[in-house]
Amino acid sequence: MTMGDAVADAEPLGAGAGTPPAMLRREARIDLAAISRNVRRLRDLAGTPHAMAVVKADGYGHGAEPVARAALAGGADWLGVVDIAEALRLRRAGIDAPVLCWLHARDADFGAALDARVDVGVSSRDQLREVAAAARGCGVVGFVHVKVDTGLGRNGVEETGWRAVFEDAAALEAEGVLRVRGVFSHLANAGPEEDARQVAAFERALSVAGDAGVRPDLRHLASTAGAIRVPESRFDLVRLGIGVYGLSPFEDATSADLGLTPVLTLLGGVVAVKRVPAGTGVSYGYSYRTTARANLALVSLGYADGIPRLASNRAPVSINGRRYTVTGRVAMDQFVVDMGTDTCEVGDDVVLFGDPATGVPSADEWADAAETINYEIVTRLGGRIERRYPS
Repeated sequence: MTMGDAVADAEPLGAGAGTPPAMLRREARIDLAAISRNVRRLRDLAGTPHAMAVVKADGYGHGAEPVARAALAGGADWLGVVDIAEALRLRRAGIDAPVLCWLHARDADFGAALDARVDVGVSSRDQLREVAAAARGCGVVGFVHVKVDTGLGRNGVEETGWRAVFEDAAALEAEGVLRVRGVFSHLANAGPEEDARQVAAFERALSVAGDAGVRPDLRHLASTAGAIRVPESRFDLVRLGIGVYGLSPFEDATSADLGLTPVLTLLGGVVAVKRVPAGTGVSYGYSYRTTARANLALVSLGYADGIPRLASNRAPVSINGRRYTVTGRVAMDQFVVDMGTDTCEVGDDVVLFGDPATGVPSADEWADAAETINYEIVTRLGGRIERRYPS
């Protein structure tokens, strides 16, 4: 018998020739109404005239286009992405709201961004000149946000270069080539003293901009953390990232503490159940052995789907309303759960994380198990996982 014959013989009874094959359960359920509520909550907390929903990295793994629409419905009036390709994807989806992108390759196609009415973040004098050249080539006015480095040490114009960049920008505005719509930076979230230093640095940058004749409509420094806890960083617009997705940016406050609802519930499925004796080694390397007779459930997710291998023997799951722990090492496509004397059926749902208010584990618990942060837990989820948006 060939392998193909074996697969054919395993077809469930009653499946006809036209029946699509059953798929392994790898599902992320995304509550778009919660996105809207979270944005509304954060806007109320910040009280700024404008709010940007950051939908980079495919909406933190939640799906950029549906998240963008839900965020706009919740009161966001700007969208933020990292690069031009992400911005153009939103435009191709028919999303017409203002969009800012801020990280660019050396040969970035600024003309495509300007043609699509995408605002461009510039972090150097050279980038400012490149955007100006693209604007001349397209015959449009380019809208830019100048990013200044106030202490994070990543992208942005250093303080020694502020005056030259803003003087160039003022000259380009006078020429009618560019409009400086915004000036922005990013907090390092390194504590209250460092936050205060960065706010002071940002205010110095704004003063230099004003002296050069640049008066932006939008001054923005705060992400979710600053929007909640650093009032002096809010200025005209807050950039809302992790909070949009209902997750806390703080170690000392949960989503519930902040009035936010986690948006994503990650599910796998039970694909096999077996009863084994005490002393049975489980998964690669036998990092776990059963201590008594036990029922083992095999779950259809693994590190190829973004399930962190470091969470082996640590992370919680929920099966039929009861909590268990990942057992043995997470493999590429699957992991095992020791259910003890409890049992389940093939096809039962396994909830890895979701809204803890419903009794399931949280993304924060998985982050603790994997020695990382909740941002990484949701953004690392792989392409085999189906995103679903139940109404």
